[in-house]
Amino acid sequence: MDPLFYNRFTVVTGTPQTPATHDNQPKTGSQPEGVSFRDILQQQIRANSSLEFSKHAVNRVVQRNIDISESKMARLNEGVRMAEEKGLNEPLILVDSTAFIVNVKNNTVITTVSSNDLKGNVFTNIDGTVII
Repeated sequence: MDPLFYNRFTVVTGTPQTPATHDNQPKTGSQPEGVSFRDILQQQIRANSSLEFSKHAVNRVVQRNIDISESKMARLNEGVRMAEEKGLNEPLILVDSTAFIVNVKNNTVITTVSSNDLKGNVFTNIDGTVII
């Protein structure tokens, strides 16, 4: 059975089956059982960047289906470096059509906004903007 998570509810699809024990069987696939998509995404972000993503930011990446490619992460890191050089603490960094709000001191992405959600938004508590 494949559980699909939607907000706070768990939806199970497929035919009910009795769970099989996997104690002596080798695991298939590269990810251990019980690893969520968020965990895999966080691992990929850490592998491609020195930036951390807050739990809130990871949720926004998943919800808004935001592309976090290696090239985008490299450009985001460059934006953080530029913000740090200018003495910014919490800048808005625009990479293509995606906005990231970053806490430079903690090297952490606080939230992300996709191009679809940019119109009509007001960004507060930022002290500068970097466009990459």
